[in-house]
Amino acid sequence: MTKLKLVLGAAVAALALSGGAPAQAQDITIATIGPMTGGDATFGEQMKRGLEMAVKDLNAKGGVLGRKVKALIEDDACDPKQARAAAEKVASAKVAAVIGHYCSSASIPASEVYADAKIIQITPASTNPRLTEDAAKKGWKHVFRTCGRDDQQGEVAGKFLATKFKGKKVAVLHDKTTYGQGIADETKKAMEKAGLKAAAYEAFTKGDKDFTALITKLKAGKMDAVYVGSYHTEVALLVRQGAEQGFKPQWVSEDALATDEFWKIAGPAATGLLMTFPPDPRGLAGAKAVVDRFKAEKYDPEGYTLYTYAAVQVWSQAVEKAKSTEMAKVAAAIRANSFNTVVGPISYNAKGDIKQSAYVWYVWKDGKYTEVKAGS
Repeated sequence: MTKLKLVLGAAVAALALSGGAPAQAQDITIATIGPMTGGDATFGEQMKRGLEMAVKDLNAKGGVLGRKVKALIEDDACDPKQARAAAEKVASAKVAAVIGHYCSSASIPASEVYADAKIIQITPASTNPRLTEDAAKKGWKHVFRTCGRDDQQGEVAGKFLATKFKGKKVAVLHDKTTYGQGIADETKKAMEKAGLKAAAYEAFTKGDKDFTALITKLKAGKMDAVYVGSYHTEVALLVRQGAEQGFKPQWVSEDALATDEFWKIAGPAATGLLMTFPPDPRGLAGAKAVVDRFKAEKYDPEGYTLYTYAAVQVWSQAVEKAKSTEMAKVAAAIRANSFNTVVGPISYNAKGDIKQSAYVWYVWKDGKYTEVKAGS
C-alpha cells in the first residue's frame, strides 16, 4: 500500500509539472510614476489615488483577461534622472503599462526606457508636444496621453490675451523647465500671431522662493497682465509676493495649478487668477459613481486624478480588445478604437494624442477654481 501511494503521488506531481494540472493565472501589474515627493507631490497623490481606485474597480469586475491587476507606485520627484531610474525599475518588474509621468521633463526621457522594454506608456498629465512628436519621429508606437497638448492650451491662452488686453502690456514668464517654458512659448507664439507682442519675456528657476527682483521689474514696466508657465508652488509665490509689493495685474496661468494646494500657498492674493484646464470631469454623469466613491473616502478627485483613472480605462479596454497585454497589440487597439472613460469618450490619432482635446477657462475664488461659463 505504501509503495502504491508513492507511485500515485509521483504521478500526480509529474502531471502538474507537465501542464496537466491547471496553472493559476498570473496577476498583471501596472504602474504609475510621478512626483510622490517634492514640491509637486500633490499631483503625485492625484495619480496614485486615480490608479489605485481604477485597479480596485477593475478587480471588482473580474480584472483584465480574467486576471487580477496589481498597482505599483514609484516616485520620480519630477526629476529627469530619477524618472529614468524609476522607469528602469518598473521595466525590470515586467509591468504591462505605465500610467505616467506627471512632468513632461520626466515623461520624455522615461519614454525611451519603455520603448526598449516594450511597455505601454499613457500619461495623464504631460502636455509638452515633444513627448508624442519625438516618439512618432522615432517610429515608437507605445506613447499616449489622456490630456491635451501645450500647443492646444497655449493657443487658447494666447488668443484670449491678445483680445482681452489689446493695446496693453502683457508679460510672459517661465521657469525654464520643459513644461513651463514649453507652455509659455506656445502662449506667447499664439498671442503674437493674434496681434499682441509680449511686453516682457522673463525666466526664473523652478524652486525659487524669492521673486522680489522679478516683481519689481514687472511693476516698473506697468504690466497689465502676466502669464506664467510654471508649477503651482512658484506661481502661488509670485502672486502672493506681488500682492505684498502692491503689484496686482491680471494673473493668467495653466493646468499645473489644478490643486487646492495652490490657494493654500497664494491665499486671497490669487482671487481672480485665470487658468486653462480641460473641462472638469467631476461633473460628468459618467464619472459620478467614481467621484462618489472617492468622496466616500474623504478625497476630492481634482486635477489629474480622473485623467489617471481614465488612462487605466483606456489600457484595460484596449487589452480586452487585443486579447493580449503585448505592447504592439495593445498600442494598435488603442489607435483603432474609441474608449468610454470617466473624462468622456477618448480616441487617438496616429501620434498617440487624443482627438477630443479642449481647454476652457477657470477662475480662482474663495479657495477653489470654477469654470468660467460663456458670457460670464
